[in-house]
Amino acid sequence: MEFKHYIGIDVSKSTLDFAVCVDGKIIAQYQSENNKKAIVQVVKQLRRLNDFGMTSSVFCMEFTGIYNNHLLDYLLSCKSAIWMESAIQIKQSQGMIRGKNDAIDAIRIAQYAFTFRNKAKLWTAPREALKTLRAMISMRDRLVNSIKELSVPVKENADFVSKEIRAFETKIIKNTVSQLQHSVEKIDRQIEELINNDSHLKEMYKLLTSITGVGPIVAINLIVATEEFKKFDQPQKFACYSGVVPFANRSGTSVKGRWKVSHLANKKIKTLLHLAAMAALNAKGELKEYYLRKVAEGKNKMSVINAIRNKIIHRIFAIIKRQTPYEKKYQTTIV
Repeated sequence: MEFKHYIGIDVSKSTLDFAVCVDGKIIAQYQSENNKKAIVQVVKQLRRLNDFGMTSSVFCMEFTGIYNNHLLDYLLSCKSAIWMESAIQIKQSQGMIRGKNDAIDAIRIAQYAFTFRNKAKLWTAPREALKTLRAMISMRDRLVNSIKELSVPVKENADFVSKEIRAFETKIIKNTVSQLQHSVEKIDRQIEELINNDSHLKEMYKLLTSITGVGPIVAINLIVATEEFKKFDQPQKFACYSGVVPFANRSGTSVKGRWKVSHLANKKIKTLLHLAAMAALNAKGELKEYYLRKVAEGKNKMSVINAIRNKIIHRIFAIIKRQTPYEKKYQTTIV
């Protein structure tokens, strides 16, 4: 995919750094505050470049959550080509690098975009329903984490403080946790309402939860992480993204040590898939039978559980592609 200008942008909460690449060379760099007014001023400078056009250029950046929003809104209004790439992909493509700051990172992103221009994956804005769902899940995660952070110290301090202090702390924390739990329940109801009012989300949710082990929270997070399964088209890619696929530690023709999964995986999704696997093991079915059989054969328990996570991923992508719920009676024996 050919463009005249390849613009790499390093996005942070406060600033945006731009680097413009033409024919493999950096011809200009700019920095602005991360707000709409400042972005407009940078674009005015870009328009002064020789033969520059907003629709004949590609803007490449890493996804940084809400910090991308101002820039994305403006670029979408200009009908510009947007390339959203993972930080891991850019980092691994460049091997060992020295030095790091926002301006240098923008240059590296621009050079990455030019080098791999034939593999560009242009980004399209998610539906409003999905954006709302992502925001609700993010809010829910923060509340759940707050509940955990508040609850743990009470238990740890119990044996080291007086009864009076322990009673006072327990009362205060209990009230706060109760309010937070109420907020979590309120968000859960809003999420349920959002899904029920959106036919596409409702159908996808129904398909995912038909799989043994995949509950409501896992299903919703999978929908958000995959952008309604538009971000990943193959189960193998999502398995790598989730840290489920193990890789060998190779040197020449030899393999050193055990096969390991990547530490660069999406740890949240990996954890959720682990919960799905454990739920499947607690239910009757072929996955539990598979686990018991492999463990009896002497296989490492965690390796077998990882294999189950991988099988769940393949089932997820199969039912999404087929658009029919998972049905056990059509499954053959797992080997």
